[in-house]
Amino acid sequence: MKEPPDRAALEKIVAGLEDPVEDLVRKDSQFKKLELNADDYVGNPEAVIDLLVERKALLQRPVVVKGKKAIIGRPKTRIADFLS
Repeated sequence: MKEPPDRAALEKIVAGLEDPVEDLVRKDSQFKKLELNADDYVGNPEAVIDLLVERKALLQRPVVVKGKKAIIGRPKTRIADFLS
C-alpha cells in the first residue's frame, strides 16, 4: 500500500491475470460503503483499472507477478505453485 501500482502497472497485471479480473477488487466494507455493484466489474478490465486507480485500498492482495503472468495469491498455497 505504500507504493500501490499505477495505471500502467495495473494494465500489465490485468493483461496477464490468470484469475477473473473482477477478483482484483476487494468486496469489503469500503466497497459496500461506496455502494458499488460487483456486477459492474465482471469481465470489465477497464472498470476494474479505473476503480483501483481511484481507490487503491480496494486492490485484492497479494498480487504475484512472474514474467507476463499474474495471480491473486489467495489462498497462500497458490503462490508457491505459481512461482515454481
